[in-house]
Amino acid sequence: MKATITLTLMGSMLLSHPTFANDYAWEQLTIMTDPAKGIGARKAGSVEEKKTAEWIAAEWTKQGYQPEMLTFDFELDKQKLQSQNVQITIQGESDKVLLIGAHYDTKGEDKGSLGATDNGSGVVALLAVSKALEGKTLPYTLKLVAFGAEEYGLNGSKAYIQDKSATANLIGMINLDTIIGGDILYVHSAHSEPYKCDYAPEINYNASTKVRSALKAVSDKLYGENAHILHPTVKGYPEGETGGWSDHAPFACIGVPIAQFEATNFMINGENGNDGYSQTTHKDLWTCFDSKTIGACDSEKEQDWGKIWHTRFDRLDELTPRFGDKLKKQLDQNIQVLISFAEQANNWM
Repeated sequence: MKATITLTLMGSMLLSHPTFANDYAWEQLTIMTDPAKGIGARKAGSVEEKKTAEWIAAEWTKQGYQPEMLTFDFELDKQKLQSQNVQITIQGESDKVLLIGAHYDTKGEDKGSLGATDNGSGVVALLAVSKALEGKTLPYTLKLVAFGAEEYGLNGSKAYIQDKSATANLIGMINLDTIIGGDILYVHSAHSEPYKCDYAPEINYNASTKVRSALKAVSDKLYGENAHILHPTVKGYPEGETGGWSDHAPFACIGVPIAQFEATNFMINGENGNDGYSQTTHKDLWTCFDSKTIGACDSEKEQDWGKIWHTRFDRLDELTPRFGDKLKKQLDQNIQVLISFAEQANNWM
């Protein structure tokens, strides 16, 4: 007990940034995901998605940055559509570049999803990190990128890596995708088995764990026993490795070491086993949850499977009554780890 208390106190002392990060991020999450207060659902290629990109750019402008809007074309349901990545660059003492990214589009609008966890949480973390780093001198140059059209084929990140000048000097990429809501905070690296990379201008697959290890070390230092963890080895996925279904994948394909933050629960025996797609054991998100098997009471009758993303549960008016301050605490932990890492990245990489 004494050791735990000491470690917790050390972590608290290391969190030198004011609690505004939590308050600011939560306020932005409310604006981004509540249609009555701001935007709401943001399907790729929609008017709402473009409005979100403009809102992100406006927030960064308020903070004193000069956002770039990087437009690209993509196809969805045989329709040619347009989206955009939004980017800021914070020049560091070195031209070596770290990139932190998060997609801002949504999926599951037809089921009532407003994309609070997936992936409003990642986007507002970007905004909070940039706000905390205003005027700071960083060891490495930092790029923060809000990716468009991720949910239907990683279109934003695939478009981004086509420009070799944009990826020059990149030494690491951190992907923020669904970083609150799930029972456990994880940090992943790329899968040791290469992703499908046929879209990459040059394939140089990188499964290095060094960015993951660096973030894990920072989280351990700040949060002790409550730090981000590696998921256990499960069928198809060695310990701490993730699939190619989010915006980190294109960067791994071109040779950039990646890490991903994610909130889920690999201990749950979900619809397809322990794959992390079932995010929580909260009984309200199951037709019937069996705590003994950590899964459904009856797999044939189960409807919800503990999933938040792309469902009616991915909205603050559904999540907050059930999870309370846990969501804010998870969001703040992710933000604080990212801030600390950005300020001291040369000590870890």
